[in-house]
Amino acid sequence: MDPAADRVGNWIYAVGGNVASARAAGVPVLRVKVGLFMGVALLAWFTGMHQLYMYDTVQANNGVGDEFLFIIAVVVGGTLMTGGYGNAVGVAIGAFIFGMTKQCLVYAGWGPNWFKAFLGIMLLLAVIVNLYVKKLSTARKVD
Repeated sequence: MDPAADRVGNWIYAVGGNVASARAAGVPVLRVKVGLFMGVALLAWFTGMHQLYMYDTVQANNGVGDEFLFIIAVVVGGTLMTGGYGNAVGVAIGAFIFGMTKQCLVYAGWGPNWFKAFLGIMLLLAVIVNLYVKKLSTARKVD
């Protein structure tokens, strides 16, 4: 791995966790935040251009109202609802699982109401499993 990439990843975690602590540790907080906003803007531009060339149109409100679905995908990927635990690979896996589930339920012929119920059950199970795993990982070993 590239040590510079590891350092930037640690800086991102530090800025997201506690800005004052990150600043005290020598992390360039403003540069990290500006870089993240520029990266998100670049990816949003790329997505818009991809939609434009693929469909010959771009909808400005694409994804509005789907926040709950995005939260479910992130939580299924292992991120805690309380924050502080999770990673980008887990989020990508959670999004993949969510997308596969969405397609499988459509092909199985389930209605949209069942899809919403399944999403709620999937979110509840993901939260319970994530909390259980966090509890196991932070438990002290008593001799």
